[in-house]
Amino acid sequence: MHGRYFFSEAAAILLFLGVSKPLTIAIDGWSSCGKSTLARQLASRLGYLYVDSGAMYRAITLYLLRKGVDLSDLTQVRERLKEIRLDFSYNPARGASDMILNGENVEAEIRDMKVAAHVSAVAAIPSVRELAVARQQALGKAGGVVMDGRDIGSVVFPHAELKIFMTASPEVRTQRRLAELLPKYPEITVEEVKTNLSQRDHIDSTRAVSPLIQCPDARILDNSELTIEGQLEIASGWVKSLQG
Repeated sequence: MHGRYFFSEAAAILLFLGVSKPLTIAIDGWSSCGKSTLARQLASRLGYLYVDSGAMYRAITLYLLRKGVDLSDLTQVRERLKEIRLDFSYNPARGASDMILNGENVEAEIRDMKVAAHVSAVAAIPSVRELAVARQQALGKAGGVVMDGRDIGSVVFPHAELKIFMTASPEVRTQRRLAELLPKYPEITVEEVKTNLSQRDHIDSTRAVSPLIQCPDARILDNSELTIEGQLEIASGWVKSLQG
């Protein structure tokens, strides 16, 4: 599979055979809770497509930073958004799709700390969310999709059959993020990571447009003491219970 994501062949076959209706699965939660890991693995197990909504906001942030846009100038931001095209391309080496920004693979660059420091502020801009949400809804309109982010269950797919809200203790989240960053930033400190996560949490949960919330109908998954395999089994069990 190359280029834009589309409704997965496996899910389409299941629907055609009447085996089970492909679900829309929305995974939300705090930063560094393992949302992408769970979403990617769950999609692979089910034969669904996986969409990393956070990568979209990171790509938009990267573009605006590259262009030297004043992020407080909402008019300038809106004009620059017209220049952005967001796509995904499957990377067999990762078993997942890379973020493509205007034809350029930026998967590695969007994980940079400079992008991380600004992405929550950029994602809070109404015009940015309008662009990203429209693209996300287009990618997942056929069902058979697992998407993770901050407002997937509340805004992007409010009628998703399965909503999961992921959380973990601040200490665990900090250590996970630190382990991810150390290879690239060996000088980074625990306090820097902790501060960055705290700032992102505050912006994500207090922004005026599509704040991070726990939907009343979401199933809570606290993975502070769970293995990657353990959380996948829990989520898979929830899927089976819905499929009957």
